[in-house]
Amino acid sequence: MGFYRVGEEAADGTGLVRVPFMRTTLCAGFPSPAEDFIEGALELPRWLVPNPPATFIWRVRGWCMKGAGIHDEDLAVVDRSLSPTSGAVVVAVVNGEMSIKRLLMTGNRLSLTFDNPDMDQEFALEDLEEGLLWGVLLFSVRWHHVKARSGVVR
Repeated sequence: MGFYRVGEEAADGTGLVRVPFMRTTLCAGFPSPAEDFIEGALELPRWLVPNPPATFIWRVRGWCMKGAGIHDEDLAVVDRSLSPTSGAVVVAVVNGEMSIKRLLMTGNRLSLTFDNPDMDQEFALEDLEEGLLWGVLLFSVRWHHVKARSGVVR
């Protein structure tokens, strides 16, 4: 096994790239405090990651995006180089907190919204103290096998 930088292909020709895995989680609900640094990296096939240097993996916490098929503890693979469009699922900095939301454009107004019928809330970017679009969701990964956590099966 050879060494290579994050975003570079493996030297052994496997076609894998290393994508940074963020230690903090993306809030899929109301934002909560988080630190922004990289925990490690996961290797993904190159064809899944069009722009490796701009791609990051985050763990999702919460249920506000369940209508988009994104659930608590899923992994969100996010590309910072993509231009967000209306309807895209984005990672945004909302008042200093990393969050995953749906981006909507209504007329000239950009807003972030939950994608969960039980949570009807919309945030106009112009009304936020701080609102920055950080990246666009490429895809998410979810465990379908029931996992035991601390002796409790969920």
